[in-house]
Amino acid sequence: MLLPLTHGKTETIEVVRITDPVRHLSSDDLAGDTAAIWAGDQVQQVLSLIADLPGSERYRCFLPGWGIRAHNSTDQLFEIAFCFRCHGARVWGPDLPVEQQGQPFDAESPAAIELLRRFRSCLPD
Repeated sequence: MLLPLTHGKTETIEVVRITDPVRHLSSDDLAGDTAAIWAGDQVQQVLSLIADLPGSERYRCFLPGWGIRAHNSTDQLFEIAFCFRCHGARVWGPDLPVEQQGQPFDAESPAAIELLRRFRSCLPD
């Protein structure tokens, strides 16, 4: 998956549990509840997982359940919503090319399975 050019500036990742997935069909940003804040090595590991997501055929639903907000020390850099059902991701960020705003990914790939496992680990037991 192609990450925004600003991904190299990421210092923290806010994990977002999306509570209204239908909203993301045409929204201007990612909405949901913060489930965790990842920093340090976790940031690089997660960005590597996302970058390693292989392409796939996209389905139609786009009802994302998880997302991230990437931050540096002063600004939000970009946001990504993931739908593991339809294999689609929506990316928001400044000066982001149109072809990067919606990207298909293989939700059954090892990188996607690990990413979803990490997201789910943020939920209370």
